[in-house]
Amino acid sequence: MIKFIHVKLALLISLLVSPALAAEEYLARISGHWSPKHQSAIHSQLFADEVTKRSNGRLKVEFYPSKQLFDIRTVMGGVTSGAVEMGGIVGVVSFPKINKNFSVASFPGLFGSYDEQRKFFLEDPTGSEIWNDITKKTNTKLIMYNPVGPIMTFSGARELTGIDVMKGLKARALLKSERPMWKALEASIVSLKTGEVYTALQTGMIDTINTPPGSVEAYSWWEHLKYAQKPYQYYADAYIMANATWFDSLPKDLQDLIMTVGAEIGAQATNTIFDAGESSIKKFQEMGGIVTTLSGAEKAKFDKLMNEVVLPDMADQFDASALKAAQAFVANQ
Repeated sequence: MIKFIHVKLALLISLLVSPALAAEEYLARISGHWSPKHQSAIHSQLFADEVTKRSNGRLKVEFYPSKQLFDIRTVMGGVTSGAVEMGGIVGVVSFPKINKNFSVASFPGLFGSYDEQRKFFLEDPTGSEIWNDITKKTNTKLIMYNPVGPIMTFSGARELTGIDVMKGLKARALLKSERPMWKALEASIVSLKTGEVYTALQTGMIDTINTPPGSVEAYSWWEHLKYAQKPYQYYADAYIMANATWFDSLPKDLQDLIMTVGAEIGAQATNTIFDAGESSIKKFQEMGGIVTTLSGAEKAKFDKLMNEVVLPDMADQFDASALKAAQAFVANQ
């Protein structure tokens, strides 16, 4: 009789506890510096909503835009420390501080597409060594590609008809890798965070910036920028990265869900970023903006300056072997 009572009691406890365990809920936050209108913010929100929906609320993901949690320069540390579960990371901003050889991603004209750049860091022996070193040191896992857009130059000072007109411009620099180019073009260099750009343009502290077209629209910078120059210089990729310890602590089905949704929304973000950028450029032109595409002799002068002046000045930003590996990889694509 006592044994029977014990069995019934164990069964009752099991019935009470099991539903609670099955219904265990998880909360994750994504920190982003982008404004809600930015394409990277839009796709971050889509990712958050879709994971929450498909998990039936079991994993609730909340996206915090406009640097509510961390800004563009501190979000990597926030994810690494576990202060936030996931973050929107701009590679060329955060990764060179961890492994300087990632700076090859921002060398003008090296990679011809996002796909080419991503394959280098995932498939090439040198590139994958760089990528794995970064994720190991930061204790992070790539969840989703979320590109901010290809980079081009915008100015409010004068029409950008070639490299000679760049002399004397007041250019914003966010990245160390930008400085050699502005120096070669004889522009003044001002270091500014994203949130400081609008006021700096408004007050005349700067008049020129390298940025994706979508950012010019999302942050209303086009109110003070009237000229633009193509071709695109490099492909600024961004990512949703997760703290690896947090990710590994999740049930396997939720890990799989996160990766599945990340792949789907990441593909959508990549496939639409060019159209979104071109849409911003069209709006820019409709507002009276003038876009100049370098070609012929002017494009040749730009390429010569990059290779003969800018590249040597960037020598301390990455190992020669890393650039050589990237160049060889691109040549074989």
